[in-house]
Amino acid sequence: MKNTSASSTAFSLTRYVSGLGIARSSLIKSAHTLERIGLAAVGASCGLYVGATLLRQKDGLFESGWIVLITMLYGTLSFYVGIDLSGNLARRPKSSISEEWNGSEPAEIMSAAGTFGTAIAATLSVSILVLDQNLPDALIGFVAVCWAVGSSLQVAAGTMARSHEAPTNEQ
Repeated sequence: MKNTSASSTAFSLTRYVSGLGIARSSLIKSAHTLERIGLAAVGASCGLYVGATLLRQKDGLFESGWIVLITMLYGTLSFYVGIDLSGNLARRPKSSISEEWNGSEPAEIMSAAGTFGTAIAATLSVSILVLDQNLPDALIGFVAVCWAVGSSLQVAAGTMARSHEAPTNEQ
């Protein structure tokens, strides 16, 4: 019952906003900006967990508290730039012929692989922190590599997707 009420409230708010003469495109741009900021916050929180896990290893390379800030900032950048590539890529027509290559696939694959790598690193980090495990340096190094490679793939994918020229409509 409450879901129906919430849905009708959202629809009536949408009708109210559209009645004010606000352009639909500006609403979509605003929603997309909020989505990007949310993704950046998720990246920062994942980076916080990875950085805290790396900081726990007192005998390793990551003894400075700066590692937490660096992983958070890099996570913010990578999730903001690299996860949601739908802006230009989703509007491109997809071919039904599997052999045709339209140039957007590498960015999509890199983004997916980067998201997977950072998710694995964040999940391992949270489990290490929550369960208060003392693990070998090799596993902590694996977490660091997953985070670094995954975040870098996301940044590269986002950069590729944004620099790729949108095709013209040829009909």
